[in-house]
Amino acid sequence: MTVTPFYQSLSSQLAGLLTGERDWLANTANASALLWLELSGINWAGFYFLHGDELRLGPFQGKPACTRIAVGAGVCGTAVKTGQSQLVEDVHAFPGHIACDAVSASEIVVPLYNGDRCIGVLDIDSPQIARFTEQDLAGIEQFATTLLAHSDLPGN
Repeated sequence: MTVTPFYQSLSSQLAGLLTGERDWLANTANASALLWLELSGINWAGFYFLHGDELRLGPFQGKPACTRIAVGAGVCGTAVKTGQSQLVEDVHAFPGHIACDAVSASEIVVPLYNGDRCIGVLDIDSPQIARFTEQDLAGIEQFATTLLAHSDLPGN
């Protein structure tokens, strides 16, 4: 799917923001802040990093969140287990959904890879049912690719 001009611009903004900085923690912190500022209709944007069999909370914007999520559990854990991005129109209908914030209604999760090894996920929540589209998914996947290209990744 073609990435919309909005998401092309968002990825360009991220690339500019990260120019000269390769630190993974700093870059994910700034990436979550940029998503928070630029995306409308969201209530959480951030990262979880893979440690063994669980995801652990990383930099984010929004309300306090679950600190640990088992691989295979909820939308984030499913993204890691399947290796595929998740676009969920109604999280309450998602089997095993973990309600870190009961207000969240839809979610998009993109797994992050260092080579062939998953290192975590980018997670964005919205209080609106069906907030995210296939165009949003393509744009967020491009955003994640930009982040990965500008960062020294865990495990290197």
